[in-house]
Amino acid sequence: MSRFTVKSHLREYTVNISHGTSYDYFLQEFNRGDFFIVDRNVLSIIPPGGSSIIIDADEKKKSYLGIEPIIKQLVDMGFKRNNKLIAVGGGITQDITSFISSVLYRGVEWIFFPTTLLAQADSCIGSKTSVNFGEYKNQLGGFYPPSKIYIDTNVLKSLPECELISGLGEMCHYFLIGGKGVYDRFKDLYDRAVDGDGDALSALIEMSLRIKKPMVEQDEFDRGPRNIFNYGHTFGHAIETMSKYAIPHGVAVSIGMDIANYVSAKKGLVNMDFYERVNKFLAKVYAGTDMSFLDIDKYIDALKKDKKNENGNLGLILTKGYGKMFKEMVPCDDKFREIIEDYIKGEYR
Repeated sequence: MSRFTVKSHLREYTVNISHGTSYDYFLQEFNRGDFFIVDRNVLSIIPPGGSSIIIDADEKKKSYLGIEPIIKQLVDMGFKRNNKLIAVGGGITQDITSFISSVLYRGVEWIFFPTTLLAQADSCIGSKTSVNFGEYKNQLGGFYPPSKIYIDTNVLKSLPECELISGLGEMCHYFLIGGKGVYDRFKDLYDRAVDGDGDALSALIEMSLRIKKPMVEQDEFDRGPRNIFNYGHTFGHAIETMSKYAIPHGVAVSIGMDIANYVSAKKGLVNMDFYERVNKFLAKVYAGTDMSFLDIDKYIDALKKDKKNENGNLGLILTKGYGKMFKEMVPCDDKFREIIEDYIKGEYR
């Protein structure tokens, strides 16, 4: 088993990674009075007899109104401040559990056993808690890390290929941020990972988290350098929202990175050769995605609602090449609209 710690404003928390052994250690964490919050799709993972709240892990449940019944159920069933919540599931289950843990009784302990590649390789570290408000994604939240994370790639065996591809699409932004060397390694292992190869998945998960770790320790509250991890996300979140979340998050982010690279090229920050080389790989991730719904006016409106915007300008993460991502406030003017319209027409219509 591989193990490392992440420093947080609240505490250090441990990340344990294995292929087949982390699960046994995870089960030892449950004590009387603790509650599992578990995605219905992975219900078989929790031990019999454990107190649990089963959820449908969807964007409607991950909302300000959606979490209220869960909190009521916990209080009614006698959950106390000295007990802990144990999240079993993917990123939505993580968001629901972490948000509730941060506000219930002014903060209770929680542990995470991620069961999706996206959660294992990305969202499990970093402390962010996020829930949706109305139709807008991740508008409410804070920073409240788990005390322990147990990653077992053995649970990924049951995932359909589309979920592995989504997870890898999200991971890709770390490897592009990490530089050409790790990005090339990612491309080399990509096909094996899509096929479910445990060794390839374990290697990429650990590499991804270790790229992310120093930045979240330096800027846990996402006020400065950590902003670069939003690479692909402003454009991707708008696509998710417009598709009513029919497009998986990691796939949307891969399209978002492609758009960010295209905008960067059109602004003269990188040459088109860079865009085309990375596009060739990203297109493998989002291949077959139906983007016919993408209306330019509605897309621009969705971009304008991103919480990273300031004074009418879009807070975008652009690039000057491998490992050279940076934040730029970009006016949402006719020139920007023209670039986005050209991208949409060129790629999807």
